[in-house]
Amino acid sequence: METLIDFLNNGAGNMLSSTLTAAKSIISGVSTFVIAFLFAIYILLQKKKLGIQAKKVLFAFVRRGRAEAVVEVSSLTYSTFSSFLTGQCLEAVILGSMFVLAMTIFRLPYALLVGIFIAFTALIPIFGAFLGCAEGAFLIFMVDPMKALMFIVLFLVLQQIEGNLIYPHVVGNSVGLPSIWVLAAVSIGGSLMGVVGMLIFIPIVSVAYALFREIVYLKLKKQGVDPAELEV
Repeated sequence: METLIDFLNNGAGNMLSSTLTAAKSIISGVSTFVIAFLFAIYILLQKKKLGIQAKKVLFAFVRRGRAEAVVEVSSLTYSTFSSFLTGQCLEAVILGSMFVLAMTIFRLPYALLVGIFIAFTALIPIFGAFLGCAEGAFLIFMVDPMKALMFIVLFLVLQQIEGNLIYPHVVGNSVGLPSIWVLAAVSIGGSLMGVVGMLIFIPIVSVAYALFREIVYLKLKKQGVDPAELEV
C-alpha cells in the first residue's frame, strides 16, 4: 500500500504533468500554425489592396524621393525573393523526382523516402543535396553496402545533370550573385540562423549586392568614369 501510494503521489503525478505539458505544446504549435496559415492566406488574397494602402501611407509621411527609393528597394526585394524561392522549390521537386525514378529503376531500397528527403534538403543551396546523399547512403548501407555504393555513384551522376542542365534553366541567375558571394551567404546564414538562414540569406545578400552595385555605378558616373574602361 505504501508503494502504491508513493507511486500515485510521485510517479503518476510526474507522468500526468509531463503528458499535460506535451499535449499543451502540441496544441499550441498546431493552433499557431493554423492561425499563421490563415493569416498568410488573407494577406495573399488582399495583397494588392494592402500594397496600395502601404504606398499611400508611405507617400503621405515620407518625402517623395525617399518614398520612391523605398518602393524601388521593396520591388527589387520582392522580385529577388520570389524568383529565388520559386526556382529553388521547383528545382528541389525535379531533383527528388529524378532520384525516386532512378532508384526505382535500379531497384534501390527506400526510393520514395530518400527522394523526398533529398528534395527537402535540396532547398538548401550548395550543401543541401549532399546532406540528403549522406542520409540516403547510410539508410541503404544498413540494407546492402553494395547498393549504397551504387546510390553514391547515382547521386554523383544525377547531381552533375542537375547542376549543369536543370539548375541553370530553372533557377538560373535569378539572384544575380557571383559564386563566392553565394557561398559566403550560405555560410553566414547557416551560422546565424541555421537552415532557415541558409535559405533566406542568399536573396538578402543579392538585394544588398544589387543596391551597392547601383550606388557604385552612380558614383562612377558622377566622377565621369566609364565602368567598361575598368573591366579591361
